[in-house]
Amino acid sequence: MINFAVGPVMMSHEVKELGSHEIPYFRTPEFSELMKENEQLLLRFFHAPENSRCVFLTGSGTAAMEAAVINSFTKRDKVLVINGGSFGERFAQICSTYAIPFEQIKLEYGSPLTASHLQHYENAGFTGFLVNLHETSTGVLYDAALIGEFCRRNRLFLVVDCISAFLADDFDMAAIGADIALTGSQKALAVPPGVSILVMNEIAVKRAQENLTPCIYLNLANHLKNMERGQTPFTPAVGILIQMNARLKAIDINGVAAEVARTKELAQDFRKKITALGCSFLTESKSNAVTSVVVGEGISPRKIFETLKDEYGIYICPNGGELGEKVFRVGHIGNLTLKDNDELIKALHDLKGRGLL
Repeated sequence: MINFAVGPVMMSHEVKELGSHEIPYFRTPEFSELMKENEQLLLRFFHAPENSRCVFLTGSGTAAMEAAVINSFTKRDKVLVINGGSFGERFAQICSTYAIPFEQIKLEYGSPLTASHLQHYENAGFTGFLVNLHETSTGVLYDAALIGEFCRRNRLFLVVDCISAFLADDFDMAAIGADIALTGSQKALAVPPGVSILVMNEIAVKRAQENLTPCIYLNLANHLKNMERGQTPFTPAVGILIQMNARLKAIDINGVAAEVARTKELAQDFRKKITALGCSFLTESKSNAVTSVVVGEGISPRKIFETLKDEYGIYICPNGGELGEKVFRVGHIGNLTLKDNDELIKALHDLKGRGLL
């Protein structure tokens, strides 16, 4: 099986082998030290500013998104949401659910965010900004520098979902001025799904500690207090956190830049080869993490997905919603190789010969 999904992804032999072990009891000094090491490595990989902290939630990336919103904003805030796909829409849904006032910039699928989109919202009373740096449903990578400059000018509290961008695209939390950055275990971290992470600067930590959060499990003040001793307030996904520790230390050997470069090489190789098949892309503002491939009229992305899965043992990502009959996505994160790209291209050649592509 070759998995080109955007999470869960292919894992290394070491990570898979660790997953076969018995899970130890975790209220121990040894596990606390492992968690503190996870925190320090992630803070460094994110280029987090001094006095930043990490929170580890047992839940998918949406848990981190929800936690970031409800611990950072109240009904007294006014938040600007970038909505260019299903994950931007999710931020809007979270704000709506908790009655946090917001407006959204709705972008056409595949369109980048530009300065002209933001111009109308200068000095307009906003207090926060929510963005998925890489809109995973379309493959668009937004301009982080543009967003950071806008938020600095307008003194906005900035939450950046880097769930699928972390380790795939360049990201410097301190340089951009993000207050909270998010990621998840099953993306480029390449361990099983089940843990999401919030990297919080000093301002975000203070805000979470002072806010009256309407939730028990996602109360970040409680998580931050427990992480002072390298623990979580509730039972975490212990096995995944152990696998994450091994993966973080493996990345640290060559550095984050090497990991990003490896992902970029895989993405560029695939795009060059799929272009030769006559395929086009949904966006020109591509993340290294995934490529959204547009199919021709009369071609079914769902049929391509099912045929690759059932007959070739290869997984890609179908799309939902309006893009469901227009696009399929190919991920470039996880333990993939150029040889894996060749296997996928070979299979797509076969599908083209059968009239399925």
